[in-house]
Amino acid sequence: MNDLRVNSRYALRPEEIHWSFARSSGPGGQNVNKVNSKAVLRWTPTPGSIPPSVWARIREQGKRYLTADGSLVIQCQVHRDQEQNKAECLDRLIALLRTAFVPPKRRLATRPTGASRRRRLDEKRRHSQKKRIRRQRNFDD
Repeated sequence: MNDLRVNSRYALRPEEIHWSFARSSGPGGQNVNKVNSKAVLRWTPTPGSIPPSVWARIREQGKRYLTADGSLVIQCQVHRDQEQNKAECLDRLIALLRTAFVPPKRRLATRPTGASRRRRLDEKRRHSQKKRIRRQRNFDD
């Protein structure tokens, strides 16, 4: 099995990962009807195994993989070989976890530049002028 290390502080526990296999609809010719090459990974983290902030980011980024009971289900059937599909599932899970472990950058509040303020006010003046011209009617003609 691949290395289950996500980062320097966290590694997946093999007992949290459950595998199931099914017949794939992908490539394989006549072999596709005989071999269970589709891999389905089900990861149910134990409570407290990952920080709550990371779990919140996993729930946000991996919505399509989550089930109602809080498990992540990833399936792969791109390869003809069961082991390759298994490795692909693990790679996808580890990639998802690596992105979830990176906290988002805090946005620093910045003020608009003087030039951008001037441009905005000039645009407002032009727009106002256009509306004023359209509003003026001459009914004496």
